[in-house]
Amino acid sequence: MNALPDRLSVSTATLGEIAARGVPVPTYDRTVRPRIAHVGIGGFHRAHMALYTDELAGAASTWRIGGLGLMDADRRMAEALSAQDHLYTLTEKASGASSPRVIGSIVDYTFAGADAARANDVIADQHLAILSLTITESGYAEPAAGETSTCDRIVTGLNERRQRGGAPITVLSCDNLPGNGDVTRRAIQNAASRHSDQLANWIETHCAFPNSMVDRITPATADADRDWLAQTFGIEDRWPVVAEPFRQWVMEDHFIVGRPEWDDVGVLFTNNVHAWELYKLRFLNAGHSCIAYLSALANIVFVDEAMATPAVKSFIDELLYTEALPTITEIAGHPREDYIAMVLGRFASTGVRDQIARLCMDGTAKYPTFLIPTIVSQLERGGPLRCSTLALAGWGRYLATIPESEQAFDASGSDARHAARSFLTDPLSFLEFDAVFPDALRNNARFRTEFQQAADLLSSTGPLSAMMGSS
Repeated sequence: MNALPDRLSVSTATLGEIAARGVPVPTYDRTVRPRIAHVGIGGFHRAHMALYTDELAGAASTWRIGGLGLMDADRRMAEALSAQDHLYTLTEKASGASSPRVIGSIVDYTFAGADAARANDVIADQHLAILSLTITESGYAEPAAGETSTCDRIVTGLNERRQRGGAPITVLSCDNLPGNGDVTRRAIQNAASRHSDQLANWIETHCAFPNSMVDRITPATADADRDWLAQTFGIEDRWPVVAEPFRQWVMEDHFIVGRPEWDDVGVLFTNNVHAWELYKLRFLNAGHSCIAYLSALANIVFVDEAMATPAVKSFIDELLYTEALPTITEIAGHPREDYIAMVLGRFASTGVRDQIARLCMDGTAKYPTFLIPTIVSQLERGGPLRCSTLALAGWGRYLATIPESEQAFDASGSDARHAARSFLTDPLSFLEFDAVFPDALRNNARFRTEFQQAADLLSSTGPLSAMMGSS
C-alpha cells in the first residue's frame, strides 16, 4: 500500500474518509433507538452478535444495540466506545489475509457500574425487546452470602420494568454454556425468588429464555492489532477487534416480542440446539482445553504454533477422532469427521494467532462441561482414555508448577491450586477436587490407574513426549 495521509480516528465524522481507504463502513441510520441491550460488551460480542446485527442493519433492519456495563472493568470499554461514537473496527484474520470493516450496530453504551438506578433505567425501557448477555460462566453462579450477582442486578432491573408497565422481554444468553437459555432462566428465577414471589411469577410469564450456541475464535486485542490497523490503513482505533473468518450461531426461535431477522444473515434457528452444542463442546472446546495446559508446560505460546508441533497435532487428532467422536450422535447431513476437520483447520490458522494462555483460562469451569462427559461415556463403553487423562494430568501439573502470578485467570483458581498442592508427590490427590471430578471418575479404578500413569509419564518424559505416547 502506498503512503497514507494523516491517520484517522474512528468516528462518525471520518467514515467517508475511512471508506475511501477501502474499508467497509456502516451507511445506515445510527440514530435509531436500540431495541437490544447487551450486558458484557467485549471482544466476542463485537465480533459475533454485533456483526450479525450490523449486516442486517445494512439490509434496512432497524434493530440496534445499546451496551450496558455493570462491572467496574466495563468502564474502559465505555470510554473507548464513547470516544468513537460507539464505532469500532473488526478485522477477520485468515492465514495470509486480513480484512477490516467498521461496525456500527452498537449505537449507545450506558456504564452503570454500581449505580443501580442507571442500570434499572436501561432494563426497564419499555421499548426494549431483548436483553442479551455475555457474562461468562461465573456470572450465572449463585452469589456468596452478602454479595450481589450480575443476575441479581438484572432482576432488580426486571422488577423496575414490571413496575413501569410490564412489557415482556427476551433474555438471550450468548455465553458458551450448554443449555445457556435454561441456565439463564434458572439463575434469573433464583435471583427473583430472593426478591419476591410476585416478581418471580411475572418473569415466568413475561420473559423468554431461548437456548443458543455461539462460536467464533476471538483473541484478546493486542497492541500489534492496533499498530497493524494504523500502519496499513491509517486508522486509529482505541479498541479494535480481531477474529477468525469462521462464525456460527445456532438458536431456538423463542422470542416473546419479536427479534431481528438474523436468519437472513446466516443464523440457524432450530429446535435441536443441544446437538450443535455437543459438537462444539466435545470437539472444539474440549480440543482447546486439552492442548492448553500441556502446550503451556511445553512453553508454546500460540495455538497455531501448537498445531505445527507434531506431538500436539498427533495428540489432538487422537483425542477428537478416537475418544470424543464415538460419544457424539451425528447430526444428519453434518458428519462428525467433517466438523472435526473444520475445527483442526481453524486451530492451525496463522491468522488470528490465538494464545495458549487464553485457552488456559477458567479450567475449573470448562473441564466438567467440555471433557468429563466424554470420559464418563468412554468408561461406560470401555473405550480409550489416554488423551483425556493426560490433559487432566497436564492441568494438575500446570497448577502445581507454574507460578501463580503466571497462571491464566480462573475464577476458582485458588481452589484448583489448593487441590493440586500435592500433585507432584501424589497425583491421585488431585481427584478429590469434586468441583471437577465427580464420584463416577474419582472412584473408578480404571480412571485412577490411567490418570496415575498419565501423571507419571508427564513427569518422566515431559509434555511433548507424553502427548506422542512415549513410555
